[in-house]
Parts: sequence; C-alpha cells; structure tokens
Amino acid sequence: MSGIFEDVTVVDLTAFVTGGFCSLMLANQGADVIKVERPGYGDDIRHTGPPFVDGESPYFWTVNYDKRSVELNLKSDAGTEALYDLAAEADVFLQNYRPGTAERLGVDEATVREHNDEIVYCAISAFGQTGPWSQRPGYDLLVQGMSGIMSVTGEPDRPPVKVGLPATDLITAMWAAFGVSAALYRRERTGEGEYVDLGMLEAALPWLTKQAGKVFAGEEPERMGTRDPVLAPYQTFETADGYLNVACLNDRLFERFCAAVDRTDLAVDERFETNADRVEHMDALASEIESTLTERTTDEWMDVLVEEAGVPAGPVFDVEDALYNEQTEARGAVTEVGEGDRVVPAVEHPLHFDDADSGFESPPPKLGEHTREVFSELGYDDEELDDLESRDAFGDE
Repeated sequence: MSGIFEDVTVVDLTAFVTGGFCSLMLANQGADVIKVERPGYGDDIRHTGPPFVDGESPYFWTVNYDKRSVELNLKSDAGTEALYDLAAEADVFLQNYRPGTAERLGVDEATVREHNDEIVYCAISAFGQTGPWSQRPGYDLLVQGMSGIMSVTGEPDRPPVKVGLPATDLITAMWAAFGVSAALYRRERTGEGEYVDLGMLEAALPWLTKQAGKVFAGEEPERMGTRDPVLAPYQTFETADGYLNVACLNDRLFERFCAAVDRTDLAVDERFETNADRVEHMDALASEIESTLTERTTDEWMDVLVEEAGVPAGPVFDVEDALYNEQTEARGAVTEVGEGDRVVPAVEHPLHFDDADSGFESPPPKLGEHTREVFSELGYDDEELDDLESRDAFGDE
C-alpha cells in the first residue's frame, strides 16, 4: 500500500511547532517533506531543552520524523534561487513568519506563485495576515491567554493556568494540515492552487465549544478545575492512592455508578435527580462521591466501575504510563524508527486506514543531512552543487 500523500512534496520553511507538526501530519501520510533550515543552526526547536539525548532534543524528534533537511541561506541570492527551484516542483509551501517577513525574504505567496502557479501556499502566524494585531509576535502562552483558554483552566480560587502542553501550537498545526489537505483536494478537482491564511488566535477559538455556548447564552464561563460546566459528575476524584476520572453523561450512567459504589442514596436524592440538578448542586455531589472513592485504590475502583458495572471511568496516568501501557502496546501507538546506531522512539499518529499506508519510517533529520540529495533529485549535478555552495547558498546566514 502507498500513503495517501505519497506523491505530494512539501517545502517547509517553518520553525518550532505550528508548522512543524502540520508537516509532520502530512509526512505521516506519505508526503515528502523538505525541511528548509538556517545554515549552521537550523530550526530553533533543535536546541529546545533540556533534556538532550546525545546532543539532540527529543522535543525536536516529536515533530520532525520522516522529513528531509536542507540548509539554505535565504539572505543570499543563490539560496533564494535554489529555494525557487524547490518550490517549482513542490505541491505545498509552508511558512510561519510574522507578516511582512516573507515579503522581505522574497518567499511571499505572490513571488512563490511566479515559479509554481498551482502550489498550495500556507502562511501561519499568531494573528493572521490582517487586522490591528497582525504585526504582533505571538506564542502558545500568549494565545492560550488571549483565546480564553487560560480563563477557564485551573481551580476557581486560583490564578489562570496554562494547559500543560503547547495546546494552541498544536491546534493551529492541525488546522493547517486540514487546510492544506482541503486545498490539495480542491486543486485535484480544479487544477488551481490556493492560499491559506491561518492565525493561531482564530485557530483556538472554535475549540471553546461549551464555553462559547455559555457566552452565547449570556453567561460567564469560569474556572472549574476538572469539573464540566454542563455535566455532573464529570470530573477527577481522589482515591486511596491516586486519582480517578468519572464521566456520567446521563441519568442512566449516574444510577449505574451509584449502585456500583454502593451509594444508591445519591440516585434518589432530589438534589441529584437529573443532570441539571447535579450541575446545580455540583459541590455537594462531589463531596459525597469523594468521601466514598477515597475508601479504595484506583485499580480497585477500575475493577468495580469499568469491568463490572460498565461505567466510564479512568485513572489519571503520568506521561510515562500514558505512553507505555497494554492498550498503547496493542495498538502500536509508541514505536521506534531508525536503524543502526540511530534509533529513536516515536509516538505514532492515530489514523489507521484499511487501504492506505501511514506511519513513520525514518528518524528526524540531522541538520542539512539531505541538502545535496534533494537538489540532485532536482537535476543539479556535482559541479552545480559546488557552485551553489561557493555562492553561500548553503552557508552561514
């Protein structure tokens, strides 16, 4: 089987995560991702750490499997000309510069399209290419704050909390991959290229869902810890040795839960009769449930609730346990890529197709590892490659 994007070539000028995870998703489905990096230094995420393993950043690994790296000095004429040759044969062009930078470097959409009118060009930035904030710098922390995510994350009596992973970077990356995929589909039908303008702030807003719904209803969303604004019980509870998430989405599940934990009195309590009642009396309900769940360990409650009663519940794993358990092992969710003396772990992407191949095969590239290989495939001979090198196409910026 072949990958769905096996015949798609992506020229990726992005740094860090927003573009990197986008092109990673495309690479996972078979695209040839050519990662264009600054000579001698490369993508900043190569140096993000600690920790480092043999001088490499594992964080860099997680967003750069199955890519090829070329070093290009875009401040030299030779480097820019070489990039245009790459773009001329590519299907997708990604960049995440602040608006105006691509124009200064000569890699803006209009210029790139002069060399390839059918290309799908995706420009990722913090706030999009237009609007009063378009020139502002932006990173995940800032966008988590400005998107409202931090205002509803954390405990009600504590300050706002950032989600513990680069949520808006990854949200934006997934929108970018979706936008590129949609544009490629449209091009297949029409033969026309496309320009995709994507801002991180706008990318995060659709994910507010429940919280946006409360605003639309004239209410003010609040920080609720692990609780849910419209469901109860739907939160984390302490057990004798850890924490357990319980998710009762309807009255039937709540009744089943009460029976399983031997608290049928809660099911007939008028304060908890319906989900709306339970949401209204959430504090009292949580207190009653936690007083019971602290009597046994998490594993014991998993047997009682999940295995015996079929109630949706699950432990709160640490990251290592989340990565390595019997379920992820059975699904091949965490694997290794590479060969010889360079084998690195990889978290596989979750799409499983019956009739198409997907998955990572090669480790993240060393800086500039594929420079001569990529340009040789474009038709450059050794003399021409040496000439490019002498003209600082691959040299220091």
